[in-house]
Amino acid sequence: MPFHKVLPEKLSQSVIRQIELLILRGILRPGERLPSERELSERMDVSRPSLREGVAALQERGLLVSRPNAGIYVADVLGSAFSPALVDLFSRHEEAVFDYIAFRRDMEGLAAERAARLASDTDLQVIDTILSKMEAAHGKRDPSDEAALDAEFHMAIIEASHNVVMLHMMRSMYDLLRQGVFYNRQLMFRQRPTRDALLDQHRAINAAITARDPGAARAAVEAHLDFVETALAEQLRAERNETIARQRLEHENAR
Repeated sequence: MPFHKVLPEKLSQSVIRQIELLILRGILRPGERLPSERELSERMDVSRPSLREGVAALQERGLLVSRPNAGIYVADVLGSAFSPALVDLFSRHEEAVFDYIAFRRDMEGLAAERAARLASDTDLQVIDTILSKMEAAHGKRDPSDEAALDAEFHMAIIEASHNVVMLHMMRSMYDLLRQGVFYNRQLMFRQRPTRDALLDQHRAINAAITARDPGAARAAVEAHLDFVETALAEQLRAERNETIARQRLEHENAR
């Protein structure tokens, strides 16, 4: 018979399982510092030796890293998602920019659908709280805070979709976006009419998810990213036209 005795689990294994799940579910994020050994052992109600054993095992698995005189951190588990050569290739070719937006449109549309169906009331509260912060940042002249919150808003929707594979894949994609690999997000927020339109689009996405309407949530995300694609294409066209105009001016002044 395919049965065996149930053995009591070591406390260190419980430590491992709990921290692994927090990383898997995106609650503990890459680069995040764990509480001190004393605080963590008290929170988890385990002895320090058991905690050390569990943490050491997670370090061997590459999920945690120790920094001298700084503590224990969640490893940059997303760092290997794209090779440096591929990141460089993305950054040098315009084609990748629009493929990236198309990919986001498909994945985030699905995430919004799932969030409208599966998000808890607390998930909805998180999304709404970030939108409120965006509305507060909208009044500032400097668009950097609003641009940063834009990424947080979209990641909150992905988290609310409760699919851990999608979560880690999209977090990796957003990390490249924060690095400016595809395009400079802040440029999208420089023009006041564009900022106004973007905020209204985020409000529409939030309203559809809060109403738990999957179809409307997906449509709102797709409309938003269609707008981003069009605005980015116009921006790139304007930059090309300006380059050509400067060349003409230089040539005219040299005659």
